[in-house]
Amino acid sequence: MSEKLHIVKSYEEQLQLLKDTIVKMGAGVEKQLENSIQSLVKKDISLAEKSIKDDELIDKYELNIEEQVVNLIALRQPMAIDLRETVVALKVSSDLERIGDLAKNISKRLTKIGTDLPNDITKNFEIAGLKASKQVNAVLNSYLHRAKDTAENVWNSDEEIDQMTNANMEAAIKHLEKNKNDIQKVTQLLFMLKNIERIGDHATNIAEQVYFLITGDYLEGDRPKG
Repeated sequence: MSEKLHIVKSYEEQLQLLKDTIVKMGAGVEKQLENSIQSLVKKDISLAEKSIKDDELIDKYELNIEEQVVNLIALRQPMAIDLRETVVALKVSSDLERIGDLAKNISKRLTKIGTDLPNDITKNFEIAGLKASKQVNAVLNSYLHRAKDTAENVWNSDEEIDQMTNANMEAAIKHLEKNKNDIQKVTQLLFMLKNIERIGDHATNIAEQVYFLITGDYLEGDRPKG
């Protein structure tokens, strides 16, 4: 009897470890994204380099989560609800890894073009970046606290980042029409803005998975897009 209880406890501990690792990975991605955005806003190359370096830790978290999921499925044969937990963890970690990659890409572009950037476009980037960061933070909180309403709100808010990105890109192109010498910098900034939009998409992907984890159902209807 005591051996059976030990097995159950160990299984529950493994599930909790999986959840905890997702939360730690999410916190790391949030910090990496914050450094990436602030490196451009503050025109600080050292922050950009830190964001690039931190991507190594994010990749290690993803591999660790993959190993945990494989072990849980192979050795523990989880019941339906726990299987949902493990599969969702795998998908969430994949989206978090992609957010980390996009943050790294923003930082790498900044290191190439330097910090002498047009202030109007930099401000637009900051607004869009902070919005995306809030989405990532909200969806991670929804996972941590099993808050389906928060996940649903993130899912419904994706259109805002799309619209913001489109408006910012138009503003960048107009800037370029008047300042043709800025073509290289503005081109790189356009890619950075597109990365912010994609970060919002990955936050929305996580929201879908969290909603499914909590309810067993998928969000209905087409994903709102701008």
